[in-house]
Amino acid sequence: MAQNSPQEDEITPEVVPTPEPLASAFAALGIEAVTYAHPAVFTVEQGRGFKDKMPGGHTKNLFLKDKKGQVWLVTALWDTDIDLKWLPKRIDAGRLSFGNAELMQRLLGVTPGAVTALGLVNDTDRQVRFVLDSRMLQCSIVNCHPLTNDMTTGLSPQDLLKFIKNMGYEPIIVDFAGG
Repeated sequence: MAQNSPQEDEITPEVVPTPEPLASAFAALGIEAVTYAHPAVFTVEQGRGFKDKMPGGHTKNLFLKDKKGQVWLVTALWDTDIDLKWLPKRIDAGRLSFGNAELMQRLLGVTPGAVTALGLVNDTDRQVRFVLDSRMLQCSIVNCHPLTNDMTTGLSPQDLLKFIKNMGYEPIIVDFAGG
């Protein structure tokens, strides 16, 4: 007799070591982070039941490219409405569309479903412009995938900014509610 798999709300994420290269980068910067293992998720909604057990705000991420060829990574609180017609005026971009999986893998080292601000660690040529939802800065903890979608890493918003700025990025902070 086959057993049913547990419901998402019955799953308790397990604390695990933060994977490399993030663990080394965090250690070098004095960043404290907690990483949880959980079933792979490809959308915000897929993780709702068990991610609700992790403290802090969860992210959704959009990997975009504008008509000028500039690549953008937008990291927002999971429930943020991101209007792709409104956003270009706020970030000085051309018309935005979703970037393809091959470009995402090449620049951020991640696959669809694992897009994350932490993927900027792999953008060695700094080709991506980073946009951050201002509401993320109000969270006690920001939860991001650590380059894989079967884990979530939580760190303070200040530490996320420290990490991003240390890599040479100046995040563009956007108030998505200010439309």
